[in-house]
Amino acid sequence: MINVKDNLNKVKAQIQQACQQSGRLTPLAELSKQSSPVSLLAVSKTKPTSLVEQAYLAGQHDFGENYLQEAVEKIAELANLPEIVWHFIGPIQSNKTKQIASNFSWVHSVDREKIALRLNQHLTDDNCHDTPLNICLQVNISNEESKSGISIEQVFSLAKIVDSCDKLTLRGLMAVPEKNAPKACYEQMQQLFTQLKKQYPSVDTLSLGMSNDLDNAVAHGSTMVRIGTAIFGARENKI
Repeated sequence: MINVKDNLNKVKAQIQQACQQSGRLTPLAELSKQSSPVSLLAVSKTKPTSLVEQAYLAGQHDFGENYLQEAVEKIAELANLPEIVWHFIGPIQSNKTKQIASNFSWVHSVDREKIALRLNQHLTDDNCHDTPLNICLQVNISNEESKSGISIEQVFSLAKIVDSCDKLTLRGLMAVPEKNAPKACYEQMQQLFTQLKKQYPSVDTLSLGMSNDLDNAVAHGSTMVRIGTAIFGARENKI
């Protein structure tokens, strides 16, 4: 039996420890109940709404989904939870942008001008949305052919396009480094994030780090880690 509340507490403790070890949260700050500089995004893909609701009732309000059809059904079922925030973190097909724009508050995986413009246009056409969509640009920091994302060289040109869209808010960067990625990958993401923050006041998010690289990501400036299995248990395989 999965105890979601206990698992959440363990993950949060791990995040706090990583912050302390990297000097991002001093013991004095912890004693004064200072909030963690790193937030937790609970990755709920393939998980039933019952587990998501357990996490919500335990105080977790931000959830990440990769599969659109599954996510839309889940979002509808949990519409009664007033403070829940949905993040789309999977690859984006251009014909899915309307549903993504309509259902999510955050999109972490924008990697093409076409996607940004389509998201913005859907929100412009839909008068029901009066709050901008929060956008992170996905960077393929390890240059893996199997992964989505832009190159380092493309970051600032795409950032300019997103920033020009009146229905989008540029919040930062997201990356999924390869397994056992060298320290240089994390250093590059940290440098990119720092540069982007200097240029755009709205940028405050570096979505970097999962269960296997949480400590390394936190040490290199991550502000949001994406954790699934450690909270909800092993994932079911998608067919």
